[in-house]
Amino acid sequence: MPNLKEVRNRITSVNSTKQITSAMKMVAAAKLKRAQDAITQMRPYAEKLSEILGNVSASLDVSENAYAEEREVKKVLIVGVTSNRGLCGSFNAQINKKIDKFIKNELKDVHVDVVTVGKKAQDYFRKQQLLLEEGGSIPQESNDIFDNLEFGVVSELAEKIMDAFLNGEYDKVYIGYNQFKNAATQVSTIEQFLPVVTPETDEASSEYIFEPNKKDILDEMIPKSLKTQLFKAILDSNASEHGARMTAMHQATENATDLLKELKLSYNKARQAAITKEILEITSGAEALAAD
Repeated sequence: MPNLKEVRNRITSVNSTKQITSAMKMVAAAKLKRAQDAITQMRPYAEKLSEILGNVSASLDVSENAYAEEREVKKVLIVGVTSNRGLCGSFNAQINKKIDKFIKNELKDVHVDVVTVGKKAQDYFRKQQLLLEEGGSIPQESNDIFDNLEFGVVSELAEKIMDAFLNGEYDKVYIGYNQFKNAATQVSTIEQFLPVVTPETDEASSEYIFEPNKKDILDEMIPKSLKTQLFKAILDSNASEHGARMTAMHQATENATDLLKELKLSYNKARQAAITKEILEITSGAEALAAD
């Protein structure tokens, strides 16, 4: 039979944990609402812009769109997007493992560098010795992006990646992130960022009329579309993080509630046994006195 004091201490400890996980769940839910609104508003615009860019790029040659240049793949850059903090279930592990598997299966014969947005990716790929070396044109990590998640901040990182591609430092660039579906579902996704993916047919491109001229529009639209694509991926990951954390904390709170029920039942049984033992001792003592 467990000691009453030990059970009481465990009940106190679990109850404190339950209060913490419940509070974290509410905080995550509040952050999720804002993050979900942000990605819901951004996604249609980003997808339409990418569709237009793909259709237009199909009719352009390399001189008009250097971002679509196909080369022999010798060096690849992967942008791994995770969170800075844990306590969100398998959110970080699933995208890190997916990127790792993608590198080993699809990119095993090429040189791969990884830049990270999120400390969990940085920690993981540092152990795998895949992090981009410090001191280059692209930062090794951009973990502070989540401290001020705005388009302008993400644009700076996107510009450095785009410049590295144009300069021939990398032949392909991928983005690995968790795509937000709902609070309970996040889909680990790896998308090609550069070169620009063009559709198989260019029928849609003939529908566009360029005003005032093609060059000015493309010089503005192509970089903006790529920056928007990266920004959307990071917004997706941000919303997914809060959804995963809310779900994890909800499950932890329920587990703590179930454990409290078991502990209280165990405590009541132990207390009842202790009371019964005391009654028996009193009764035995009384009978012994009466016998004397």
